Amino acid sequence: MRKINPKEIIQYLFGRYYLGIPLLVLPLFYLSCVYHIEPNEMGIGWNPFSGKLRGDTTAGFYVSPPWDFVANVDLRPMRVCITSTANSYSCKLVTFDKTKWDEFVRIQGFHYYWWSNRFSFNSGYETYRGFRDVLRGYAYGNNKYGFIKVLDDNYSQTQ
Repeated sequence: MRKINPKEIIQYLFGRYYLGIPLLVLPLFYLSCVYHIEPNEMGIGWNPFSGKLRGDTTAGFYVSPPWDFVANVDLRPMRVCITSTANSYSCKLVTFDKTKWDEFVRIQGFHYYWWSNRFSFNSGYETYRGFRDVLRGYAYGNNKYGFIKVLDDNYSQTQ
């Protein structure tokens, strides 16, 4: 059995068969430039070089430069609660208003909202992770915000 030289493998893939270039370039292109939005989501995109923000509300695949960052925001109604053994708090059914996404980014700032409260070691109560944690903070805040729609103010925990 003959010993295979790594240079021969590279020459074989990139030499006369041209198979290696698409095998390397296409996955890199997909991972860095393509993002997908579901019908129940919207994408908030940010270009750090120009500082421009955009809201993508139509479902589908999008191609952007690799330096653009896109955070997906869930538009489905979510139950958010202040967990307590007292009966004075109830849950709220809230949803994100996709027409006011720019107000949300102006107040909250741009980051990947999925990471919000992702690493929490609170094992006593139900903890909210990701975008649900962000919605809970604005739903129970002192101010009313246009990007939060409260669908039901006294949403029962048993529903």
